[in-house]
Amino acid sequence: MIGDVRRGQDSTVASYTVNERAVARARQLIEGRQYVLRSEWGDVQPRAPEENDYLGRHSWDEYAEWHLGLTDGAPDETKGRYAFVYGDFRRVHRSGLTACQYRAAEWRHKEIELAAHDLLQLLDRTSG
Repeated sequence: MIGDVRRGQDSTVASYTVNERAVARARQLIEGRQYVLRSEWGDVQPRAPEENDYLGRHSWDEYAEWHLGLTDGAPDETKGRYAFVYGDFRRVHRSGLTACQYRAAEWRHKEIELAAHDLLQLLDRTSG
């Protein structure tokens, strides 16, 4: 579904596919205890300068592994292709996963919402 009219919101909503490689990478990080349980996502979410710096030192494939969603129809190796970032390019942030889940639920991207939910459950089980 590319478009939908929801309570006066823009009728053109992007559609996404779950990035299974990102889900696997997040699981690996969580199982390796590479996570932050308490953070303010608005303060630690990567911004354009951090993204550019990361891309200067890493491949697009590595960049993609930090994003739970792939924008349908967007070309590979563009920032527009990758959505729903869940970490700071070093660790998973619980607040990042929560933001992914909330945003996906808000815009009815059910597969992304469920992927984020499953990762949150794994993180909570792992962190005790």
